[in-house]
Amino acid sequence: MLDTYSKLMVSGFPAISRGQVETLQVNLGYLCNLSCTHCHVNAGPTRKELMAKETIDMILSYIDRQQIKTLDLTGGAPEMNPHFRYLVSEARSRNVHVMDRCNLTVLEEPGFETMADFLAEHGVEIVASLPCYTQDNVDKQRGKGVFGSSISVLNKLNRLGYGLGNSDKVLSLVYNPVGAFLPPPQEALQEDYKQQLKSHFDIEFDQLYTITNMPISRFGSVLLSKGEFDGYMTLLKNAYSKDNLRTVMCRSLISVDWQGYIYDCDFNQMLDLPMSVPDSLRAASELIGSDRERLHVSQLGSVDLNGREITVADHCYGCTAGQGSSCGGALE
Repeated sequence: MLDTYSKLMVSGFPAISRGQVETLQVNLGYLCNLSCTHCHVNAGPTRKELMAKETIDMILSYIDRQQIKTLDLTGGAPEMNPHFRYLVSEARSRNVHVMDRCNLTVLEEPGFETMADFLAEHGVEIVASLPCYTQDNVDKQRGKGVFGSSISVLNKLNRLGYGLGNSDKVLSLVYNPVGAFLPPPQEALQEDYKQQLKSHFDIEFDQLYTITNMPISRFGSVLLSKGEFDGYMTLLKNAYSKDNLRTVMCRSLISVDWQGYIYDCDFNQMLDLPMSVPDSLRAASELIGSDRERLHVSQLGSVDLNGREITVADHCYGCTAGQGSSCGGALE
C-alpha cells in the first residue's frame, strides 16, 4: 500500500493548542467485518490488534480521575473487541455518555445478534456510517451487500426506539464522500437523507454528520495510485477556513490507541504522530517499557493537557476545509 506520510509532514499548518479535555476517543482495535476504501485505519477481518482488558481498566481509572463527559468508541468495529460490553457497562455506570461508531452490518454478524439490544438497554448513542442513501454508492465504497444489510439494521434500530428523538437512543448517521471532493453542506444533505430514507425504507434518524476523507492510510493510498493526491491536497488547502481552528475536535478530545498510547486525534494516531511527552516525564522511570517518546493512558493522571501544543501536519487541512470536519460532523 502506498504511504502518504512523507508528503504530509512538511507543513505550514498553523500552531494550535488544547483546551479542557471533554471527550476520550478510544480505538478498541482494527478488527472489522468490512474493508472500506475510505477507512483511515486500514481495518479489516484479518487484523489482530485488539485492546486488552488491562488497558481498558486503565482507561476507566482515567475517567474516574477526570471530568470526562463522553467516551467515543471506535475501531475497526469496536463491538468486535471481546471487552466491549464490559467497557460500555462500566462507563454508563459512571454516567458517562457513550458513543459507538458502528458500521451497522456488524450487528448482523454471527455472535452479535443481541448487540443492538445491549446498546439500547445502556442508552448508547450510535454513530453509524452510511456514505450515501443509494445502494450503488454504498456498495462501491464499502463492499457488495453492505447497503442492504445497513438498511435492515437501521430498521431494527428504529424498532428499538433509536432515531425517533429519544435522548437516550440517539442515532446519528455519517456521510463520507465517495471520491476526492469535499462533503456538501451538512444541513442540506441531512434533509435529503431524511427524505430519501423515510420515503424509500421508512427509516428515521436524529442527525447527519458529514466528515471529510483524510489523505492518509487506505484513502491516501488510493489517491496516490490514481495520481489524485496533489490535487486533493490543493483542494483542502484552498478551502481552508481560519474560523474552523476555534472548534477543531483536537482542542477538547484525546485519542487512545489499542495499546493505550495517547494522540491528539484519531488521524494523528493513524500517522503514528503521538502526543508529545512532557520533559518531566521523559526521564521518569514509570514510563511504559523503555519508550520515552510516547505518553500512555496510565500516565495521564499526572499530566496537565490544558494549553499544550497539538501536533499538526498537512492532513489537518482536512478538518479546516470548507464547513470544517470533525468526528461530530461539520464545524460550521
